[in-house]
Amino acid sequence: MTLVSMSEMLGKAKKEKYAVPQFNIINMEFTQAIVEVSNEENSPVILGVGEPTIKYMGMEYVIAIANAAAKNSSIPITLHLDHGSSFEVVMQCIKAGFSSVMIDGSKYSFEKNIALTNKVVEAAHSVGVSVEAELGTIGGAEDNIFVNENDVILPSAEEAIEFWNHTNVDALAVAVGTAHGMYKIEPKIKFDVISKISNSIPVPLVLHGGSGVPEQDIQKAINCGISKINVNTENQVAFSNAVRQIINNNDDIQDSRLFLRVGRDAVKEMVRSKIRLFSSANKTDAIILNK
Repeated sequence: MTLVSMSEMLGKAKKEKYAVPQFNIINMEFTQAIVEVSNEENSPVILGVGEPTIKYMGMEYVIAIANAAAKNSSIPITLHLDHGSSFEVVMQCIKAGFSSVMIDGSKYSFEKNIALTNKVVEAAHSVGVSVEAELGTIGGAEDNIFVNENDVILPSAEEAIEFWNHTNVDALAVAVGTAHGMYKIEPKIKFDVISKISNSIPVPLVLHGGSGVPEQDIQKAINCGISKINVNTENQVAFSNAVRQIINNNDDIQDSRLFLRVGRDAVKEMVRSKIRLFSSANKTDAIILNK
């Protein structure tokens, strides 16, 4: 298959009450692990790429690896810009071949966020690329983004509904109490806000900061209307722990493929557990038939 926008896969998820996972990729091993397990589980998947990863891997490598993954897969795969910081960055990714983009205008005023998002929506939709936007601020750290707990802003359901009415984005990430990174204390998610927004707008809602959220809260969030959940930190931790353990226990390892393979296997198990938790396994057939 070729890379697809995320609109159709998320629309199906919203209707049927499950969540499509977004797993961030940082290298070939992460991509292989994510896509291999998604194929085995017959789950649609979104490959998230942040700006630091583009700088690390290079745009051509990102596109080539994602296209290779899609070409050799029987499932829908979206290549999605995660937390795009500007209109210019979004346009670079669309021109390079991303099938979906996120514009993160959450650092701006409500009005400026709307204006920036509208500009992106107009350009992206003209070439069939889906758009995610963010309202409110999500605490914690991911890639080059850090938000202090004291600076977290949780918008009301009414603000989120108004934002969508002005922008018509394909997916909306609203800050509801989760955070990027691993949690020091259990998050307090505003499930009532999720439900009110989901029941008031036709597009899927996105939960950022999905790593470390208790399973019962993930399931409740999906039941309330979350249709896309982003996972990054837990995969990073699984990979790092597995590689660290084999290197510490084997001083004579020189072939890096040996420990990279172990790290990749650790990511595979994490990805499988999330797909099953989000109930996205065996949810690809209708999406494929409509392509």
